[in-house]
Amino acid sequence: MTIDETITDATQATLEDSAARWDVPTPTTTVFDWDYTGGRDNLLRLYDKGTRNQWVGSDRIDWSIDVDPTNPVGVPDAGIAISDSRFWPMMTEAQRAEVRRQQLGWQFSQFLHGEQGALVCTSKIVSTVPQLDAKFYAATQVVDEARHVEVFNRYVHDKLRVTYPINHNLKTLLDQGLNDARWDFAYLAMQVIIEGLALAAFGLIRNMATDPLGRSLLAYVMQDEGRHVMFGRLVLRDYYPQLSQRERDEREEFVVEACYRMRDRFLLEEVWERLDLPVAETVEHVRNSETQQLFRSHLFSRIVPVLKDIGLWGPQVQNAFIDMGVMGYADADIEEIVAEDEAIALEFDRERNDHVAATIELGRDR
Repeated sequence: MTIDETITDATQATLEDSAARWDVPTPTTTVFDWDYTGGRDNLLRLYDKGTRNQWVGSDRIDWSIDVDPTNPVGVPDAGIAISDSRFWPMMTEAQRAEVRRQQLGWQFSQFLHGEQGALVCTSKIVSTVPQLDAKFYAATQVVDEARHVEVFNRYVHDKLRVTYPINHNLKTLLDQGLNDARWDFAYLAMQVIIEGLALAAFGLIRNMATDPLGRSLLAYVMQDEGRHVMFGRLVLRDYYPQLSQRERDEREEFVVEACYRMRDRFLLEEVWERLDLPVAETVEHVRNSETQQLFRSHLFSRIVPVLKDIGLWGPQVQNAFIDMGVMGYADADIEEIVAEDEAIALEFDRERNDHVAATIELGRDR
């Protein structure tokens, strides 16, 4: 194959690709809980933490930082899905820069779409979850998700200027979570699967990146998302022991399908099509690349231990995880992982405050 020099023109139409809206008719039952006297201590503590840890995107993130168009978040080329393919040596540096932009644009576009999905799913949870304490926390998450949509939208459109429509696997899972009348399916789809996978993806980019804007944005969003995953874990861990085996089997079947969808979501077909690379061959490379297989397996580092903890751990789930090569995460300590994410976000705050203080002191010296 000859790599076309016009590959760098691929961004010209990227801001016009997304459909304006998606209407999803949903069957829901709105539940009021008139018992104001109870409340689970662990959920009320999480609600208190959620209200205290609200932040303002325009204040906490330094949007004055310029993004390098040749490598927007500063990830090493090992993080680019085709850097170990036969195409990479054939490309000019300008073409490789465009591949980096397109891959990051796709990833952050999917993050943006996923955050809007979380906003909608969590607003549904406020209406449908039976317990008032869960409604309390879900209300704080609605605010979190609105903020995440805001900051990812600003980053994608103002900094990257590369956008993609929602991936069909993500869209299907959102549709399934929203269209099931059972209130816990929105939790499973969003709190456990989509947000668990997103957290792992955020963490991989945050840890590899050198660009301070992208790293801080991901670190601050992850601080919130860790609470969201814990919210789903606490509520579902209380609820699933009450179900019959048949009802748990139905949810496990949903989980298995959802996990395979989320794994295949990261084959990046839309990117290779936009870059005019042979899609089938490139997807096959990404599917079989050892580096990319490790990346996709790490995406389940938050999902596997949560599913085990909430009791969706029957043979079909375990066999699927064995097939995907992710059973090694079964005994991971999710609370320790979330605590580490929070510590990293707080370290970004300390560095930002130190920088502000140094700037003020420099101004005084002058």
